[in-house]
Amino acid sequence: MAEELIRFAEENEVPIMEPAGIETLLQLLRIQQPGRILEIGTAIGYSAIRIAEALPEVEVVTIERDSYRAQMAKQFIRESGFASRIHLLEGDALELPEQVSKYGPFDAVFIDAAKSQNIKFFELYEPYFSENVCVYTDNVLFKGLVAEQNGTESRNVRQMLRKLDRFNQWIAEHDQYHTVILPVGDGLSISTKKRTG
Repeated sequence: MAEELIRFAEENEVPIMEPAGIETLLQLLRIQQPGRILEIGTAIGYSAIRIAEALPEVEVVTIERDSYRAQMAKQFIRESGFASRIHLLEGDALELPEQVSKYGPFDAVFIDAAKSQNIKFFELYEPYFSENVCVYTDNVLFKGLVAEQNGTESRNVRQMLRKLDRFNQWIAEHDQYHTVILPVGDGLSISTKKRTG
């Protein structure tokens, strides 16, 4: 199934996690053993399916705003045999907290959608994080460009890089979370709640 999804993503230019990134995420999730995961940014369902396959007990709630990708994801999720554990919500993640809240709280959150909205996604869904939540955010280094822009990027890319850099600083300085950024795949940040008392 994974091979088919990778092939489809390549042929249709759908962004999915890089191999080192997804394998690292899956291993971290195996260690964490979350019961319920919120994924923001389904695309064609690749990571949701890989997560459901790696963690037989997990329930995944995943959000996709692009209707074509959402339809493809539904089809792939059905074919994967994990439809009973993957709940796909179609719409803009910035407008769905009420719908998502019915599935919470979430032990793990995977943010992999519009990069410029990472802070908003985090703040919007934080009320539905469990006490032991682990938040994973993909593409935080964006091919290394966040750290080393070379001046040839387009205006849109420069704006996105600024917002990614802002997110990285914001989450690193957050007084309620410990965060580390792993230089795997396209950069994966991992945030856990600080213990109080």
